[in-house]
Amino acid sequence: MSPHPLAAAEEAADFDVTAAWHVADPYPFLRRLRREQPVFWSEHLRMWVLTRYEDVRAAYRDHGTFSSAGSLTISRTLTDDVRRALGEHESFLDNFAANVDPPQHTRMRRAISRAFTPRAVARLGEAFRAQVDGVLDEVIPRGGTDLVQTIAHLPSAHLAALFIGVPPEDEENVKHWVTSWFQLFLSPQTPDRQKQLAGDFLKYLDYIDGLVTERRERPRDDFASLMAGLIPDELSHREVVETISALLLGGNDTVPNALGNAVLRLMRERHVWEEIKADPSLIPGMIEESFRIDGASLGSFRIPTRPVELHGVTIPAGVEVLISTDSAAHDETVFPDPERFDIRRPNARDHLVFGYGVHHCVGAALSRLKMEIAFQQLTSRIPSLRLVEGTPVEYRRSLVGRGLSALQVEWDER
Repeated sequence: MSPHPLAAAEEAADFDVTAAWHVADPYPFLRRLRREQPVFWSEHLRMWVLTRYEDVRAAYRDHGTFSSAGSLTISRTLTDDVRRALGEHESFLDNFAANVDPPQHTRMRRAISRAFTPRAVARLGEAFRAQVDGVLDEVIPRGGTDLVQTIAHLPSAHLAALFIGVPPEDEENVKHWVTSWFQLFLSPQTPDRQKQLAGDFLKYLDYIDGLVTERRERPRDDFASLMAGLIPDELSHREVVETISALLLGGNDTVPNALGNAVLRLMRERHVWEEIKADPSLIPGMIEESFRIDGASLGSFRIPTRPVELHGVTIPAGVEVLISTDSAAHDETVFPDPERFDIRRPNARDHLVFGYGVHHCVGAALSRLKMEIAFQQLTSRIPSLRLVEGTPVEYRRSLVGRGLSALQVEWDER
């Protein structure tokens, strides 16, 4: 019988992405690191880890020292055969805004931001509300569902496809390929499974490449056309392909994971669910506290451009660093009683889930709005939402993300 995740985390000597506790409940382990080894060498990850809030925020701010260039090239676990099969795409996302430094980052962020004006975000929010209601119309008569696969994922994935310009008939393939991407690069896999996933990944890139080429020739009113129209004067073809690929990854993963995590927390702390049902004005604060305590993102990677002296430790230049936003969000010196879910916490929004500084997530406002809309609709349309008793809760094992593999819920007929 395997140990409880909490006990495993308390006894852990290192990170272990293959272990259940690594994603489910790493906080006792991270608390010990903040106290005893705030700059920690992880033999398992083969990188340094920063765990204190001020150090994490400072690393985000100092992009000249803690470089993003190449930081998302997380292919160290791939076999030689798979590396050869991927070829130049082993370093996929080399030209995505989160994976480059200024001035390339500045140029790319300026281009991407055109699609995330306040007016555009509001319009996307209304489209998301319609997507949520459509899924709820379908599942409510059933009396129960796997929330992860339906309510959490479908509206966000549909909106991402609509926003980008992916035709409805291609959405299932895109969802499958995105899942393969995450499994290939961000979780341990057997050699045979790596080959299968690599094949899916290459199909994904070919698809996005074809979409961009088609939109250059026949533009429409969508993000793919907006970005394709910037080729070659402002963006390269590859920059556009990788930007679109990455945004589809986020639409199919980040917000759905955050929503699933928040629902699980609320079901376990039922009094908070009852509070936000009675007073929807509490929902934004609940969302920020959920981002903080159960963030879908565990951190970011950086590569120092020079040796860094910190807390008596020298981090060499060129050796990868994990800046743990997950640990920072539980730092007792910034968030008192950090394991308490406090939806009125005055500084909950100071979490670093969306990054900080020049690399603050360009889609943060849309992510917050989508979460708010989802909970407005859930609390009003399924007020009796609850977990199915006796159903185990399992997280997907990942290096950088916290997400549930399933969450069985039910409700009373109305």
